[in-house]
Amino acid sequence: MRVITSRKRRRTVAARLRSGVLELLVPATMPPSERQHWAEVMSRRLQRRAERSRPSDSRLAERARMLNHLHFEGKLRWTSIAFAEMERLWGSCTFTHGAIRIARRAASLPEWVVDYLLVHELAHLVHSDHGAEFHELENRYPLTERAKGYLLALDSMV
Repeated sequence: MRVITSRKRRRTVAARLRSGVLELLVPATMPPSERQHWAEVMSRRLQRRAERSRPSDSRLAERARMLNHLHFEGKLRWTSIAFAEMERLWGSCTFTHGAIRIARRAASLPEWVVDYLLVHELAHLVHSDHGAEFHELENRYPLTERAKGYLLALDSMV
């Protein structure tokens, strides 16, 4: 860990990882005991953020099981579910084989957005198209419109 003090910084504390080293940016007037406290807090925050962004097929499978139970009465079955490299799509589902793939780049998105992607692909296990019946299933997830907007905003930035 490296502590970087600044005379310009008055109250805020920030942290970043640079080449594997935690850099803690603190006001120059902050006492050493408080710096230590913030080092621990920020280290935990960065660790949690790194864990959330690490693609985990088992985490994805667990989320899909939970969403299947909540929104599809536990009736859906799939053969596999995993993160995959996808440049343009956020997810895919092979209707005939039941294989679900979520873009690896989605792993760092908020969990409610990943949940939407899973619900979308789970709905494809019932309807292969994007017709009205498909959208009825997709809209069982309460944050569908919000997640679609979030993904649309991300796609427009590229």
